[in-house]
Amino acid sequence: MSDAVTAFYHDQFPQAELKNNILQVPCPFCHGASSGSTATLVVYLNLESFFHGYFRCLNRCLAGGFPLHFARLRGISLKLAPGFDPDREYFGREIDYPARNINQEIIGFTDKLTAEIHAFFAEGKVSAPVLEQMRIGYNGRYLVYPYIQADGNCYAAHCVHPEKPEDSFWYGDERFFPEQFRIFNRQEIEHCENGALFLVEGEHNLLPLIQLGLPAIAVPSAADLEHLNPLLLSWIHTIFLWVNHNAESEAMARSFATSAGHKVRIIRWPESTPRNTSLFRLPAGNESELRKIVFTMVRDAQAFSPFATPAAEYHAFHERLGLESGTAYSGLTSGFSRLDQTLDGVHGINIMGGSPKAGKSAFFIQIASEMAFRKIPVIYYDFENGRQKIYLRILSRLSRLRPEEIRHAASQDPAEHERLRLAQETLRTTLHWLRVVNDRKLSPETMRRHIDFLRHETRSDYAVVVIDSLHKLPFKDIGQQRSGIDGWLRQLEAVRDELAVSFLVISELERGPQGHFDRQPHLGSFKGSGDIGYSADNAMVFLPQWDPFASHPPQTRTNELWLVASREHSPGRIASYRLDYPYWGFIEEAQAGIPS
Repeated sequence: MSDAVTAFYHDQFPQAELKNNILQVPCPFCHGASSGSTATLVVYLNLESFFHGYFRCLNRCLAGGFPLHFARLRGISLKLAPGFDPDREYFGREIDYPARNINQEIIGFTDKLTAEIHAFFAEGKVSAPVLEQMRIGYNGRYLVYPYIQADGNCYAAHCVHPEKPEDSFWYGDERFFPEQFRIFNRQEIEHCENGALFLVEGEHNLLPLIQLGLPAIAVPSAADLEHLNPLLLSWIHTIFLWVNHNAESEAMARSFATSAGHKVRIIRWPESTPRNTSLFRLPAGNESELRKIVFTMVRDAQAFSPFATPAAEYHAFHERLGLESGTAYSGLTSGFSRLDQTLDGVHGINIMGGSPKAGKSAFFIQIASEMAFRKIPVIYYDFENGRQKIYLRILSRLSRLRPEEIRHAASQDPAEHERLRLAQETLRTTLHWLRVVNDRKLSPETMRRHIDFLRHETRSDYAVVVIDSLHKLPFKDIGQQRSGIDGWLRQLEAVRDELAVSFLVISELERGPQGHFDRQPHLGSFKGSGDIGYSADNAMVFLPQWDPFASHPPQTRTNELWLVASREHSPGRIASYRLDYPYWGFIEEAQAGIPS
């Protein structure tokens, strides 16, 4: 594994071996003195895991974390740690802490833990070493949860009745009672910089996660999420939000996720779970069973998405298809070799104009779906066809069946039925990478959120956006179409530069004085904007080489694609494309002497 995180830990422990994605070495921070056993440090190295790079000592000598925390503990220059940013600013460090604290009183409370209290926590699968690690105490009636601040000291503690959580009060310096300080295990935020972190409701619900070796912070109640500033978690890459199973807590979780953004993944309780179940009261017989339940729920957690889920999206399409039928970046390339050779792949802003019914949408739908098949995230903003028609055309091309044959699946022979089944499965899985949006109120801000979410959800550094078409993008005043289009082009340039997004944009062409379209492609052919020549990295024209009034067989129709302007490539004819009738696609034809 050659990623920077794995390389960093191998540099620190050159003799260590990686087995089952776990690096195990003698802990450099302790010697196993607390238990008499050999202390082991484990590092989880799995690129597909949210906890890639997380380390912890099995002896609990200190809190675990991600590479930057490891570098700080070892006294290594932070410049050597992956993810270091010298210009990063941390919210909440401007607090001046008082000289007086209640650290010694907290120690006194920990000495008062009784056998009954240990038994209470054992019901939640929380062991004595975890209580010791988290400095949990008891004052004879209330559990004492110390709220350690960023400087490592405790100034206030939350005292909670073990059987009646609503019976609680704050103890210590009243300046640290307000909501802004109500983050239990707050230091874990810095430990998990550039990594993943759990955020739970209630201090007792944090402890089972600590027992399993997972990093977590807690707020006293779900209501406190309203006062948790998302800026405090700016440098956490993924937040797993876990609240109790009741309507009030879940509403608070959604509200926080809305403000914090796509990095939040809400843990959802299974439908069969009784209401008011909490993490501490999970019905698990032992720690092994608890681990299985927790990691299953974590695996199923979904990001707080601006989209419908892929499953719901496919279900809606398939359900509509059933009604109609009566039955039920390996590289940023287009899949057309001549086009990819001419443009060196799909990069920047690529605008393609064409006359009505030339096949512009079908051409770009084919490119978008082919890229999504290769796990390249694509957002298709459609203002022309509707998502049902787009999905049906993709399905037709995949299955080599006409749309009417798909709608009447009962009449298919076994071979056709199998082709359709395989095509449906391919489309269903592809919808994770291909998102079709018909939002007529689309704004540049919404587009940015869509792109940011899809890149995060697919863990991709890039994305492709298709716009069908430029002249139907929403703008305020229909009478100011030209200025509206030019404004959108400025926004597309900004998104391209800020988010490393590639665009495929359909444009209309200008009619000549006699109402006809020019047969000779040139930059002035584009309709309604003088800025296309300035904004487009590549400007192309898709010209039909057939007469719409002639009776030529559809399968003989061809279009020529011309590059009329480019920032980096020479203009000229790209290739000829024959209509793949009747399957809503195109076939790139070879040039004389050059294989396609």
